[in-house]
Amino acid sequence: MKYGIAIFPSKELQDLANSFRMRYDPHYALIPPHITLKEPFEGRNIEIETIVKELKEVAKNTEPFLMKIRKVSSFSPVTNTIYLKVEPIQEWVDLNERLHTGSLPEDQTYAFVPHITIAQKLSDDEFSDVFGSLKMQEFNLEEKITRFQLMYQLENGTWTVYETFTLNKE
Repeated sequence: MKYGIAIFPSKELQDLANSFRMRYDPHYALIPPHITLKEPFEGRNIEIETIVKELKEVAKNTEPFLMKIRKVSSFSPVTNTIYLKVEPIQEWVDLNERLHTGSLPEDQTYAFVPHITIAQKLSDDEFSDVFGSLKMQEFNLEEKITRFQLMYQLENGTWTVYETFTLNKE
């Protein structure tokens, strides 16, 4: 089974992201807006019990922290993906590193860039138009990150929560 680790922002932030995603993201119906902490990986039932135990430990040893979003950015020219840019702070880096240790798969295809995708797989012209208008907008979004989720992928490609882990829960 395929697993991944993500943070789901507040409903208000998800609603904002979805206002763009429903038009510009073909994965809109597969998973709600999120910040990927760990790329999808394969896991078996026995392994997943070990992984859950380790994720509980990671959560217990991670303090809640503030997420800030001020603008959009893109992964162009690599891909025509547009995202809400999460300001990079050390807490993001530390959490990502903790999720790539122990028995957790260490594979990381890309450098970790905390973000919420709002548009992807756009044609070059559409990307240019959409990004051109969105990059002029300012966002002033802040919220406290207090949990992350272990997800699994269903046969139809949708993702669902396997377990939620609360940060710094004694």
